[in-house]
Amino acid sequence: MTDDRVRAVYDHLAATGERPVERTASRWLGEAEAVARDVAEGDLDPAVRRRRLETIAELLDNVAGTGDEIADDHIAAARVHLEELRSES
Repeated sequence: MTDDRVRAVYDHLAATGERPVERTASRWLGEAEAVARDVAEGDLDPAVRRRRLETIAELLDNVAGTGDEIADDHIAAARVHLEELRSES
């Protein structure tokens, strides 16, 4: 898996923390960001890394929208990277 794409997932999710997002979405995004940081910065076994990428995707599935177009764009970009990473595993 490409570390640049994992870092991009984290960076996009972290960027949502700077946006005025709806409270429930913020909770899911914060949790997804924490897991993404762990994947981006940790030296994880490939199986653990795959499971954590799945966890991020599952958390993002709970976010239908944020109420902020820029945050929504960051989430969409993170999902694209996640889908590519998940298809490689």
